Amino acid sequence: MQIESLAKYQETDPEFIERLCRFAFDEVASQDDLDVRTRWMAILAALIGCQAVECFRAMLPEAFRLGVTPVEAKEIVYQSAAYLGMGKVFPFLDAANEILAQSGAKLPLKGQATTTWENRREAGTQAQVDIFGEGMKDFWKSGPEESCHINRWLAANCFGDYYTRTGLDLGQREMITFCFLAAQGGCEPQLISHAAANIRIGNDKGFLIKVISQCLPFIGYPRSLNALRCLNEAAAQGGEK
Repeated sequence: MQIESLAKYQETDPEFIERLCRFAFDEVASQDDLDVRTRWMAILAALIGCQAVECFRAMLPEAFRLGVTPVEAKEIVYQSAAYLGMGKVFPFLDAANEILAQSGAKLPLKGQATTTWENRREAGTQAQVDIFGEGMKDFWKSGPEESCHINRWLAANCFGDYYTRTGLDLGQREMITFCFLAAQGGCEPQLISHAAANIRIGNDKGFLIKVISQCLPFIGYPRSLNALRCLNEAAAQGGEK
């Protein structure tokens, strides 16, 4: 596969770029049967997670060519705000808007929100229950008095503002969250928790190994192996081998 924006390296670094591209886009891509659209959604999420904005800019047109929709790409960027913070997201929003504008897309895209400011906490709690189980029903009001507001924000903002949106289903949203956390690093407790959540809603261990594998060229071996370790721990806790 030839990525147009990588062509310049064929002049300056031909041996390096030949091996890099053959590994990422041939050897890794043919390793398993993960569908191409899911693969590219995972890659986009991983690139945001590891803050590779120039690579994201280079890969987004290819993702569009291979089936990722503008709405899906935007939803990946939007949801990343909850896991990386707004300070790390705007460069990717700018890149996505630039690529979409170049393609002739009319911005803003069609809205995907399903909640209001008044019902977002309740809807977010329901999304948490759907993903993690009934134990999350009252989680939003748990914890010490001085910090319980953070659990309320988790329900209302992270889940109520993002997971309730259309454009991606819950399985896709949990998959990209796994990629954000794996690529970001330093979030092992959350990575284990979301690996378990993925498994619970049908993104089984085999599927997540495929996701890790397809992200590996973009996030490197240490974070990929760390993600695999967290996945194995989550699977073992759930009784999956």
